[in-house]
Parts: sequence; C-alpha cells; structure tokens
Amino acid sequence: MHRLSTFLIGILLVFLTSWVGVVAYSSSRLGHLDPIADADTGGSLPPNLQGDAIAGQRVYAAEGCIACHSQQVRQTSVTGTDIARGWGVRPSVARDYLRDSTAFLGSVRLGQDLSNVGVRLPDAKWHYRHLYHPGSVCEGSIMPSFSHLFEVRKIQGQRSDQALDLTGVDAPKAGCEVVPTAEAKNLVAYLLSLRHDYPLPEAPVKKAAGAK
Repeated sequence: MHRLSTFLIGILLVFLTSWVGVVAYSSSRLGHLDPIADADTGGSLPPNLQGDAIAGQRVYAAEGCIACHSQQVRQTSVTGTDIARGWGVRPSVARDYLRDSTAFLGSVRLGQDLSNVGVRLPDAKWHYRHLYHPGSVCEGSIMPSFSHLFEVRKIQGQRSDQALDLTGVDAPKAGCEVVPTAEAKNLVAYLLSLRHDYPLPEAPVKKAAGAK
C-alpha cells in the first residue's frame, strides 16, 4: 500500500511539474507583455489588425493555410537563418502575437514563411493571381489553386478594375472576367497586414549600412 501511494504521489508530481513548466511559466511570461508606443506613428506595436484583415484571418484559418505556411521568423533552421533567406529583418518574438486571437505559428514549411509577406510582396494583384493559379507567378509551385475564392462572371458594360489579368489556359471565355470574392479580398488584406519589420525592445532591427 505504501509503495502504491508513493507511486501515485510521484505521478502527481510529474504532472504538476509539467503544468508549472508548460502552462504556468508561459502564462506568467506572456501575461505581462504589453504593446509598446510607436514613436513614428503615435500608435502602438504590434499594430492592431484593421477592417478586412480581421475577416481575412478567419479565411486564412478556414482554408487551412497553416498546414503549409508558418508565421515565425526563426533564429536558425536546418538550412540556414530565416533572416538570410530574406523572410524577415529580425527573429519573431512572443510580443509579435499579442494582438492575435489565434497565433498561426505553424510547424510545416511546404511554402514560405508569411510573417513578413506584406513587406516582401505588397502588390494585391500579385496575391490574387497567386491564389487563383500559383504556378502562373511562381514556376513549379506545389501550392493548390484557390480558384473557388473567385467568381467568373459576364462583363457588364465595362470590365471591372478588380478583374484578374489572366492569359493562356487561365483566361476566361470571351465576354467574361474573373474577379475576387469578398473572401479573397479579405484574405489578401490579411496577408498584406503581415509584417514583423518593426523594432521591439527584445527584438531590435539593425539599420542598413549608411542609414541614419
């Protein structure tokens, strides 16, 4: 009986230690992080998601983008640093995710890390074409098409300024155009909002040579 009690107490201590290390410690560290003032804009960092980007975050989750993309610039990786790849100007830190209702850190990189995709690729039209037919802008891309986020419709009078410029097999039949749905617009707004290029106390950004 004594041995059984000792065994059960040992199991309890193991679980308690794990809980303290994983839950309590993390909560104590992250729970005391606050946004900081942004001297350049008068706002705060990290910035809040605005308007369509908030809805776009939900589209990002619903479409399963986290299955192939991460959102964390790592200090090191198997094949070199993420900063050397051009995926960011500094490593991601916990404060970067204060505003996120869900942090899409990800653990698989079948595609590029998206922490700073809004900085690297700021053209919304590029993202629309990429979503509609990834291979048309990224040769050899294994990303699946998200054409279901677009509408093929007849041109009513004048071609929409939101219509995709498609050629070859992607081009719609004569008299029709391909336009992004609300979901596509929101998703692209979210992607363009992804930028961890601002300095934080625990993650300063090195200035380029010659910069003042």
